[in-house]
Amino acid sequence: MRDPIAAIRDRGAPVARRRWARHVRHVLRGQAQVDFLPSAVTGAVFSVALCAAGWAYGLYGLLGTATGTATAHLLGVDRERIAAGLEGFNACLVAVGSAVFLGPGHLSTVLLAVGGSAVTTVVTAAAARVLGTWRLPTLTLPFCLVASALTTGAPGLARVWHQGAAPAALPQAGGPPSGLSFTGLWHGLFASISQIFFMPQWYVGALFLAGLFAASRTAGAMACLGSLTGTGTAWALGVPAAQLASGAAGYNAVLVAMALCGVFLPAGRRTLAYALAGAATATALTPALTALTAPSGGHAFTWPFVLTTLAFLAAAPAFPRLTGRRGATP
Repeated sequence: MRDPIAAIRDRGAPVARRRWARHVRHVLRGQAQVDFLPSAVTGAVFSVALCAAGWAYGLYGLLGTATGTATAHLLGVDRERIAAGLEGFNACLVAVGSAVFLGPGHLSTVLLAVGGSAVTTVVTAAAARVLGTWRLPTLTLPFCLVASALTTGAPGLARVWHQGAAPAALPQAGGPPSGLSFTGLWHGLFASISQIFFMPQWYVGALFLAGLFAASRTAGAMACLGSLTGTGTAWALGVPAAQLASGAAGYNAVLVAMALCGVFLPAGRRTLAYALAGAATATALTPALTALTAPSGGHAFTWPFVLTTLAFLAAAPAFPRLTGRRGATP
């Protein structure tokens, strides 16, 4: 006679495996949602890209996304949001940002990454309730709020701050712009995509771009156009060549371009022009926010993207040729 306990265990094993597989898909989709894509395949490519920059960054990305997703489960967040990865992408950025700015090899960084990722779920719900009044998305606003709090407070905490150096001083007047080589240009075009995850390596950006095209040609194309617009605008404004080559000047433009053409507004010729105008605006806004946050390290994060995209989306209903509606919303 077959052991009844073994029979129950055999029946339960496939269910457990399905649950784990489902959770893994939700986590990977959370990684991909940093770039607005609910694709587990893209999320897996993004994880590989982070590991190419440093295995620790790949682990922090998965840790943050998994923590944010699990916290949303525990708090009873709508399952459709969790399944689409919408509860993981802000937490992913918080965890990776903690590793980049506080150092990945410290226990305090791990604890802050986990705690910050969990708190991000609460901040996301609060931001959604506030912005939902105007039917606006939260974007990466929860990440910006949590990351800004962490980096502002960290230098004053001896058990958290391991960098030794004090935060950046107030910015000085810029000198004449330096020449940008062809190599620096194409490095910057790829790095503008990877800098969304704080990674300055061009080859990491190429991997991220491959993940985008694997899910959506429109998303991949808009990322390329956003990077080109951001880099070109920054060069025209006289941003130093080193910042252009590292992608630090163009990553907000990538997110704005994707958001305003194909994600929150339909893809078309008019929305393309609108999106590229937004991308240029975010690029011009970046130095201002960098200077504003200089006393705490000069980390603009994705604030330029958030502020620009919310402004352009709030204005969009007044432009019926963008939305396809005949009447404008007052």
